[in-house]
Amino acid sequence: MPNPVPCAIVIFGASGDLAQLKLIPAVYELCRERLVSDRFVLIGYARSTEKKDGTPLNDEQYRKDCYQAIKKHARRQPIDEAAWKRMEPNIYYVPGSYDSADDHARLAARLEEFDKSHDTGSNRLFYVSTPPEVFQDIITRLGERLTGTAGFQRIIIEKPFGRDLPSARGLNAVLLKYFDEKQVFRIDHYLGKETVQNLMVMRFANSIFEPIWNYKYIDHVQITVSETVSADDRAGYYDKSGATRDMIQNHLFQLMALVSMEPPAALDATSIRDEKVKVYKSVRPLRSSLVDSQAIRGQYGPGQYKDNSALKTTPGYLKARGVAPNSRTETFSAIKLFIDNWRWSGMPFYLRTGKCLPEKLSEIVVRFRSPPLTLFQKQCDQIYPNDLVIRVQPEEGISWRLNGKVPGGAMVIKSVALDFLYKTAFKTEPPEAYERLLYDALVGDQTLFIRGDEAEAAWQVIDPIEQAWAESPNPVQQYAPNTWGPKAAMDLIELDGRRWLHSGNDDEPIIACSL
Repeated sequence: MPNPVPCAIVIFGASGDLAQLKLIPAVYELCRERLVSDRFVLIGYARSTEKKDGTPLNDEQYRKDCYQAIKKHARRQPIDEAAWKRMEPNIYYVPGSYDSADDHARLAARLEEFDKSHDTGSNRLFYVSTPPEVFQDIITRLGERLTGTAGFQRIIIEKPFGRDLPSARGLNAVLLKYFDEKQVFRIDHYLGKETVQNLMVMRFANSIFEPIWNYKYIDHVQITVSETVSADDRAGYYDKSGATRDMIQNHLFQLMALVSMEPPAALDATSIRDEKVKVYKSVRPLRSSLVDSQAIRGQYGPGQYKDNSALKTTPGYLKARGVAPNSRTETFSAIKLFIDNWRWSGMPFYLRTGKCLPEKLSEIVVRFRSPPLTLFQKQCDQIYPNDLVIRVQPEEGISWRLNGKVPGGAMVIKSVALDFLYKTAFKTEPPEAYERLLYDALVGDQTLFIRGDEAEAAWQVIDPIEQAWAESPNPVQQYAPNTWGPKAAMDLIELDGRRWLHSGNDDEPIIACSL
């Protein structure tokens, strides 16, 4: 692994949840592993000049806040005090408005001071972790004031990258006015997860998979990203996006692309991202007349849902604060797509995501076609198909579901699993996604980040669906919390003679065969 060079890391939105929960603990873990240079500084930039209790926000107080964030959210506990002592004196805080030229000038002046005091070599990594409505202001001020120095300047942009194709193109235009594409790192934290990275190794480094990785042997692919929590606490923001824009356009599409892309020419950023773009451009556009039957949207109603291990009650999405009483924003989305290329011709991909679902998980199910059942068809009604289950969270791993005979005199067949878990196979927990992605940005590796044309190609798939929903007279379907979405989401796959792996009846029946 290359050693990062000296650098100043600036986090815009330093007082926000993402910075406290993920980014600061990730920087700490990199310090602990000595994967950042000793000559680095971490600058938090936010609008706040004081905390809610009136405590002034300055360098000293921000260091205390960072320590508490690490103590609560770092991957490994207890805190390595020696690592913290190396990190603590390099942390600073700069209050300022995101669109103020004067405030950005003060930030530039402090960065020049750090170049001298910490020998950071004029290298800058800007992390934009703010509400999307101020992205362009920050990019513009950075371009006017903080680019063009002797060292490198790189910028990480959090999702959502636009809310449709025109806004994504506009944001790309602003970025490329001041930064070269090689300096831009559009982040999707799913790409930093070990299992997602392992997809390419599993596919292309194992001869057992590649010959059968096509429509001739695979019946369909399911991708599920489900959340148990509600959107009640952030409904004002959520109502502007919805499940499809918030999750499918980025997280689920990234998983779909890695599952379906062709082998890249090399394991470099350009080759891999070229193949992902081809996937999006091969997706069959959904005609408006088919959207209501192939793209299902739902809203959770009143009831109980799980928040970690506790049961909470929601009045329903339409009753949440900041949501219009006639809102048609979906909290659940399920879409059937086809990738019209040589490998996947005519084979469906089923994608679904939602709030207030029974289980928190992110997984890919590759369901293979059933073999000829001549040997068993007289004795058995059904042999369960083989599944390759790639679990991204909560426990990262891969499970291969096969049919096996239950011991005994009768011919009884049951689905059994061959499991590979990172914890048990490698005797270690994989690093957090943000640790890997921050490290890659520090060394300039864009492989696990999204290219501008890739983001636009993904929106080209989503925009016709959103437009058809906006024009459709059909209401958004309701579903009860702690269920797997509206009935139409089950019909989406079951009317094709298939079934979701998680559908509320997950215990597969033992299949008894009479000899």
